[in-house]
Amino acid sequence: MEKLTDEILMAKVANGNLDMLKILFERHHKHVFNFLHKMCGDRMLSEDITQEVFYKLMKYRTSYNNGKFVSWLFTIARNSMNTHFRRAANHTDDIDAMDYKLVAEEEEQKDYSDLHLAIGQLDTSDRELVILNRFQEIKYEELAEIVGSTPGAVKTKVSRALKKLKTIYFQNS
Repeated sequence: MEKLTDEILMAKVANGNLDMLKILFERHHKHVFNFLHKMCGDRMLSEDITQEVFYKLMKYRTSYNNGKFVSWLFTIARNSMNTHFRRAANHTDDIDAMDYKLVAEEEEQKDYSDLHLAIGQLDTSDRELVILNRFQEIKYEELAEIVGSTPGAVKTKVSRALKKLKTIYFQNS
């Protein structure tokens, strides 16, 4: 089964073979967790949302339309995270749920590198693009599907985000 592509495995899951979901989980749960953790800085929240992502993958398996699996997976991850923070923002007026610095300070591990701190200072959309493209190695075409844009526009946005990151990084060094 290790030779099967993600798309073939997901097609099998969509057709009711839920045993294949285990292989997809083993292949991708660390990538999803790392993306979420880099976006919000909260390990426990990232674990919870990662579980939610794979639950939604199973629940909505019939909506998979044989596209690029990784794009579909990270779209679910991105939407799940946004939904969480939108709900959190509705329940509290005093705390900005997406404030990366506050979340990072509350986390048990405070051993962030200068790069992670610089990434945390980027706007949410810029941070998301940099993490997906550079850390998760998602290509511009797939990233365009995830964010609902064109590959050219995404490439430009990533380039601009990297320039911002470079400026922030060297100001703090």
